[in-house]
Amino acid sequence: MSHVRVHNFAISLDGFGTGEGQSADAHFGHAGDRLHRWMFATRWWDPAGSSGVDDAFTQQHEPGIGAEIMGAGKWGHPGWQEDPDWKGAWGPNPPFHTPVFVLTHHPRPSIEMEGGTTFHFLDASPAEALKAAKEAAEGKDVRIGGGPTVIRDFLAAGLIDHMHTVVVPILLGRGVRLWDGLEGLEEDYRIEATSSPSGVTHVTFDRVAG
Repeated sequence: MSHVRVHNFAISLDGFGTGEGQSADAHFGHAGDRLHRWMFATRWWDPAGSSGVDDAFTQQHEPGIGAEIMGAGKWGHPGWQEDPDWKGAWGPNPPFHTPVFVLTHHPRPSIEMEGGTTFHFLDASPAEALKAAKEAAEGKDVRIGGGPTVIRDFLAAGLIDHMHTVVVPILLGRGVRLWDGLEGLEEDYRIEATSSPSGVTHVTFDRVAG
């Protein structure tokens, strides 16, 4: 059975999944790379990196994934809709290697990249996007890649089966928050927390059956 998963989604202590002032030169706004330094230090990211707790969690990002859904804010900076040559923030060979469905109010033709990634652009509800992604995934799981608004919308719709968030010990103060409007979410999930020597806390949510 296909599941819907979130992996390696980092938030600040005050719940922000991206900072304010996102641009072509600052994909996470004023947060910079501070939400993801823990990940850059892992062997999953860098062969010379660590193989500890953080790496064990990051390694779960790819196995079993057949498609990804992401928001327009993750795929591009504000204004990308006006740039017909923009093909995402990851170069010619993006790290997804699956069909990727980008939720946007400005659809454009699909873009086939190197390494098996094809970007498809949908103006659709979470349920409609998930239906398309599951068809493309051919029985494998679907990853919800972010940003925080997209993950929040899928949580609110009750569509996420497993979520791995990483609480990073920084305060951003502004940006886009993950948890707004999700009061009582914890009642639908079994939640576990694992602390890491790096200072981050890995929090996993697994949907309770029934």
